[in-house]
Formats: sequence, structure tokens, C-alpha cells
Amino acid sequence: MITSAAFIAIMLVGVPIGLCLCLAGFVYIIASGNPVLFQSYPLQLFGGVDSYGLIAIPLFILIGEIMNGGGITRRIVDMAMAFVGSLKGGLAYVNILANMFISSILGSATAQVAIMAQIMVPEMEKKGYDKTFAAGLTAYGGMLGPIIPPSVMFVVYSVLAQVSVSDMLIAGIVPGVILTVMFCVVIALMGYVYNYPKADYQTPRQRVATILRTSPTLLIPIVIVGSILGGLANATESAAVGAVAAALIGKYWTREFKFAQLPQMMLRAGIYSAIVLFLVAAAAVFSWVLIFGKVPQETARWIQSVAKDPVSFMLLCNVILLVIGTVIDGIPGLIMTVPILLPVATEIYHIDPRHFGVVVVINLVLGLLSPPVGLCFFVAAAVTGAKPGKMFMVTLPFFVISCVLLVLLSLYPSLSLVLIK
Repeated sequence: MITSAAFIAIMLVGVPIGLCLCLAGFVYIIASGNPVLFQSYPLQLFGGVDSYGLIAIPLFILIGEIMNGGGITRRIVDMAMAFVGSLKGGLAYVNILANMFISSILGSATAQVAIMAQIMVPEMEKKGYDKTFAAGLTAYGGMLGPIIPPSVMFVVYSVLAQVSVSDMLIAGIVPGVILTVMFCVVIALMGYVYNYPKADYQTPRQRVATILRTSPTLLIPIVIVGSILGGLANATESAAVGAVAAALIGKYWTREFKFAQLPQMMLRAGIYSAIVLFLVAAAAVFSWVLIFGKVPQETARWIQSVAKDPVSFMLLCNVILLVIGTVIDGIPGLIMTVPILLPVATEIYHIDPRHFGVVVVINLVLGLLSPPVGLCFFVAAAVTGAKPGKMFMVTLPFFVISCVLLVLLSLYPSLSLVLIK
């Protein structure tokens, strides 16, 4: 209780979550009256990042930096426009489809929202869409980033759960595609009700020309996902190959990437990676404290008294994780919940850890789009000037359909495991 109170108090003061986790560990050691544990503290901190799989994180982030610098993002939007732009609500479809393509490269919800809000919201507003709806839709499109591979959150979960990074990335493909289709269905229904405008008409010749001009950009996700599915490379190796592919496409196809930009890109990728990896190291200390304090065992006893079968357990976890996700960012949320809930899921209810990871990640990402924090809405608001509260209200159907997906995943684990050999 002292440790929990200290953690909450430190977090409310505004201390970064990584430091909160580390300081909570110190408080626990002092409160337990066992100073010998201080000798294990640095070992636990280092052990948290002593994993080959974590190398994929800076590589995936670097791919996103190269993609942005090489003009690949804009060409992906053009490709989506060629496919669905002339439908009623065409730009809304383009927003979601472009986010789906780009999520297979970026893997970060907030980064994706920041990029796509600059591209899509002004264009949608110019064509007659409400700015609040356009910004909110872009925020929900960013939700696809941590679900469709590559995903930084899946890599972190893999390390926390000690499962294959490649399996976790593959497990997110089908749920990500289903969520994209569900979002498109919602757009179709809302477009019928609100009479969304069509985008500029393109002749078949123009569509084909655009697709041919932009199709090389798809080599990046094909290389990343294809090499994993084909067994040619693991997640880390595929990320390295993907970074090379992004650089070559940006340099020799789009001709917007310059090798002189690489040091700055690597610096930005390194800074963001350092933040993520410090959180992972702090997670190792926090997990160690939780296990030493027998928190998972106590939680298991309480959950067993409430949930009698795997389905009821998963539905209970959906509620718990969604509440946690509304106030805590995705990766810190993983760090705080996985060490407690995963042992219960696997040892008591015999739930596949990869399936459980997909449900956990989607819940926590949905929390980024839920009051009172709604970080993705605040990112979109910072870029566009729209109000976060109004964004949530006008895009409420997307929240509801995301919850429907979580229920389906809880009932049918095969949706996330179907592609895993």
C-alpha cells in the first residue's frame, strides 16, 4: 500500500512515468526493510533491456523517419485516393486506408496522428468536411499504428511476456485489417446520414497511373511482413531490411531522401528509442517489485472469484484495461498491467499469451482515444486546432465499433492466431 500510494503521488506531481516506476521500486525496498534488495536493483534495471528483440524498436522508428523524409507518406495517400477517392465520403475512406498502409511502416499511434493530421485534415476541410470530424477520424486512423505490424507496443509486450516478436507482429495483422473494414463500414453509414462529399473524380487512366507511380512504396511493408511470414528473417532482421528498402525507395524512386538527412533522422529515432527503452528497463524493476510483493497472486485470487471461465476473464480484462488506458499511455500501461494479468491469463485460464497480447494492446490504444486524457485527440488538436472533447463526440461510432472488435477477439481467439504457424 505504501508503494502504491508513493507511485500515485509521484505520478500526480508530474514526474515522468519511467521515473515513477523506478522510484516506486526504491520506496518498496525501503518500506520492506530489506536493504539487500538494493544490490539486485541495477541488475533488474539492466536485465529489462538485455533483449535482442528490443533492437527492432529503433529500427522501426528509423523506418518511419526515412519514410517521412523521402516523401513516401504523401504517395501512400495518393494511392489510397486512386482506390476509393470518388466514393461518397471518399476522403474519409482515404484517411483510413492511408493510415492502414502507413501503420505497416510507422507502428506508433501518436506519431501517425501527428503526420496524417497535417496531410489529411486540411484537405478534408477544403472539400467540405467538418474539421472536428476530420481530426477525430485521423486520430482513430492512428489507432491502427500499434496493431498492424510493425508495432513498438507489440515488441515491448513480447519482451515482457517472453514470446516471439515475430509471432506478436503477425498476430496483429488480421485484427488490424478487420478494424479497418469496420471503420470503413462506419464511414459508409455516416456518409449516408450526413451526405459526405465525393472527392475529385479520376479517370481509370489517372487511377492506374497513380497506382503505378506509388506502388513501389508498398515494397517497405511487403519486405517487413513478407520476410517474417516467409520465415526468411525475424522481426529485428526484417526491420533492418525495411530501413534499407525505405532509404533506397526514397533516394532512387521518390528522389526526396538525401543521405545528408540521415544523421538527424538517426538522432530523432535514437531519442525516441531511448525514451521507450528506459520505460522497458523501469518496467523490469516494477515487475520485480510486484512479484516480490506477491501482487499477481493476490490479483489472481480476486479475479478467480469474479471470472469463472476464459471468456468472462477476457471481458473483465477489457473493462480494466480500457479504464487504465484512459489515463495512462500505451507502453506504460503495458508495463503496469502485463506482469499482473498475464500470469493469471496463461496459468489459470490457459489463454494463449499472443492472443492476450493483441487484446491488451488494442485496449490500451483505444484508451488513447478515450476521455479524460485521450492523448491521440490532443495530438490531433495540437496540429489542427480542433477541440478534443468535440472530436470524441463526433467520432463516437468508431469507439463503439472498436469495442465490438474487442468483444469478438475475446470470444474468438482464432482471429488473432490464424496466421501463426
